[in-house]
Amino acid sequence: MLKKWDVEKTTNEIIEFIRDYYKKNNIKGAVIGISGGKDSGVVAGLFSKALGPENVIGVWLPCHSKEEDKKNAILVSKKFGFELLEYDLTNIYEAYVKQIKDINDVTDDDLYDSNLNIKPRLRTTTLYYYAAMYSHLKKGLYIVPGTSNKCELYVGYFTKGGDSVSDIRVLADLTVEEVISVGEYIGVPTEVVRKAPDDGLSNQTDEEKLGVKYSDIAKVINKEKVDKEVYEKIEKLHKRNEHKFITPTYMKGE
Repeated sequence: MLKKWDVEKTTNEIIEFIRDYYKKNNIKGAVIGISGGKDSGVVAGLFSKALGPENVIGVWLPCHSKEEDKKNAILVSKKFGFELLEYDLTNIYEAYVKQIKDINDVTDDDLYDSNLNIKPRLRTTTLYYYAAMYSHLKKGLYIVPGTSNKCELYVGYFTKGGDSVSDIRVLADLTVEEVISVGEYIGVPTEVVRKAPDDGLSNQTDEEKLGVKYSDIAKVINKEKVDKEVYEKIEKLHKRNEHKFITPTYMKGE
């Protein structure tokens, strides 16, 4: 069961956290990848409220993506009033994979995981490209907020060098249900905030890919009781992906 918490207080704290960080570091704006899902919708809403929508640039980055996701991205941008750009990565992705196949003796099955992971990496590269461009155009620093929530991070459901890379995180200590609560509080469209979470890449929901429910991940995080088999599966994911948080570094002896 979700622990009782004050969504208004948390939302206001996040907005102040953003404003304080921006003021302290003399930052001007944010470039946010808008996927059409609740996490990016909530992040975009929070940054629009914290900075003003004129200082937020949303980027829709399709790559064999669903039309529904684009419609949801547009809904979010219209709701909060920030500019939404589109940069289609499909041709870049296909050219990348084609060249890999041309110079290596590999099949589509061999490339399945590689192909899934290159998409978020291409997206992250593009977001940072736009951030550098707008920093020049707007005469002030633009940075890239992350959109991962606490449940995703706990089980390592992100791509190294892809959606793991960001300059500021505002959902990393919120479970999925808490993200939904914040989203509803700030007015993220219902079809976005209540949409079944998916990566927009694999034609599967997150829970289908993980084999566990986000509500159960939240229970494990909060040390609440879950079925033993479910607990073991979640902890296995957690331990298997711990390497994503650590970069082993040799330190020379004194």
